[in-house]
Amino acid sequence: MNLYKKIINKLIKKEITISTAESCTGGLLASVITKNKDCSKIYQGGYIPYSNHLKVKDLNVKKTTLNKYGAVSKETAKEMVRGLFIKTKTNICISTTGIAGPGGGSKSKPLGLIYIGIRVNGKIEILEKNFKGTRIEIQKKCVNSIFKYLSKLI
Repeated sequence: MNLYKKIINKLIKKEITISTAESCTGGLLASVITKNKDCSKIYQGGYIPYSNHLKVKDLNVKKTTLNKYGAVSKETAKEMVRGLFIKTKTNICISTTGIAGPGGGSKSKPLGLIYIGIRVNGKIEILEKNFKGTRIEIQKKCVNSIFKYLSKLI
């Protein structure tokens, strides 16, 4: 049994609900979750706010946060996950924001820089990752990283 299926089955068994807000992963995390049988018992749904406009409109990310820190920042990941909890009230909320490429990187925010926000039991953890590879490889590494983190939590 692969890690994804194992974690989803644990969440189902423990009745732990989950929701997602994905920018850089573009729905890949939701796709991985929803490929599993009975996932509807725990997966409430997700958002794919690629634009800053939708981050503000749908997830209550502050415009001042985006202007000061940018969309790819720990501050934005934190506000995305907070906004997601307000909308879904799930036990686990996960947000992703980053630069998957192939362009868009800079010296201060290089290609492969990803911030993952995870809210569990009222506590928010922000993970900063730097992945190498193509766009899809970076996205897959991000999703793998999330599931590895979840495996330690549940």
